[in-house]
Amino acid sequence: MTQRVDLATVMDRLTVDGLVTEYATTVDDGDWAAYRALFTDDGRADYRSAGGIEGEAARVADWLAGSLGRFVMRQHLIVNRRVRFGILQRDTGDTAEVRADYLNPMRLAGGDGGSTAPDFVCGGRYGFGLLRTPDGWRLREVVVEEKWRRLPDPRPAPLID
Repeated sequence: MTQRVDLATVMDRLTVDGLVTEYATTVDDGDWAAYRALFTDDGRADYRSAGGIEGEAARVADWLAGSLGRFVMRQHLIVNRRVRFGILQRDTGDTAEVRADYLNPMRLAGGDGGSTAPDFVCGGRYGFGLLRTPDGWRLREVVVEEKWRRLPDPRPAPLID
């Protein structure tokens, strides 16, 4: 490989990594217009393994807005990112696949007093399919594979005399 090709690959990696980070922050911040803008026109998301829906990005964004609105704090931590680049014969541009683990603590609205501890925590793996478009890299597909979750303890806190 030439130095020029290596630099292009590094730049693509940084851009793809930034897009995955942008995905997490748009969900955490509830910026659904920005979420939609991350996807290709035919982009889709699949949250079925986490009890959600699958469909085109705008429809999923509406579902996320309603589902996540009860959480006043959301924080996606996306780690162990494995990036693979390729070209699919039916595509006009470059493609990338990212597999990454996630940890997602969230805090319910109206939780106990002033506590900032999360009420709900889940974790799993994301599958991101990306396409280089004339406007830059965009998400073509997001698939959530939730592997575990910890729900709030339904037992009331003990009374202290």
